[in-house]
Amino acid sequence: MEPNKTKPARYAYNLTLAAVAGQVGCITVVIIALALLAGLWLDNQFGTRPLFLVGLLLASVPVTLITMFWVVRQATSRINREYSKENSHESSPKQVQEDQESGTKS
Repeated sequence: MEPNKTKPARYAYNLTLAAVAGQVGCITVVIIALALLAGLWLDNQFGTRPLFLVGLLLASVPVTLITMFWVVRQATSRINREYSKENSHESSPKQVQEDQESGTKS
């Protein structure tokens, strides 16, 4: 019996997705923290307590969404490129299944 080749590949794929989710989460926290700190600093400099804080926090929402979308698109294209490289050298799933069936019957 051959070891199942899809389990390590699936595990690697799941780890990649987890890494992308972790990147997106960290980027979100960094953007919001920068907006918060910049807003507090600007409010202290100009004496306008909630104005810059609220404004920068609201402005950080679309920046975060655009950044998350960009990171996910980059990661997805990289994953698809690697997947197509790996599968271009292998047989089609139907051919693999036919080979396995013919091997178990003989």
